[in-house]
Amino acid sequence: MCCFINWWRGYFNKNMKSLIIGLAAGILCTLSFLPQVVKIFRTKQTKDLSLITFSMLSMGVFLWLIYGILIKEFPVIAANSVTLILALLIVIMKIKYG
Repeated sequence: MCCFINWWRGYFNKNMKSLIIGLAAGILCTLSFLPQVVKIFRTKQTKDLSLITFSMLSMGVFLWLIYGILIKEFPVIAANSVTLILALLIVIMKIKYG
């Protein structure tokens, strides 16, 4: 029983650390898109943004989301869901505002 308890504590601590790091990374990377989205909403200017870059980024984030679903990792799913929405907003505004 003692060995099981020690194993469980180690497993929980290891997984909790990776969960916290994953969530922190996801939050920071996701929030990095927010200033760009807000700026485009305010200025309606997208001329300096590359449609190809943000389209490719959106496809990559979509694949990360699928990957997160397949491996059932909440930080990957949560971060890439929100990032995909923000990246697609940028692509839509790029198409709309040129």
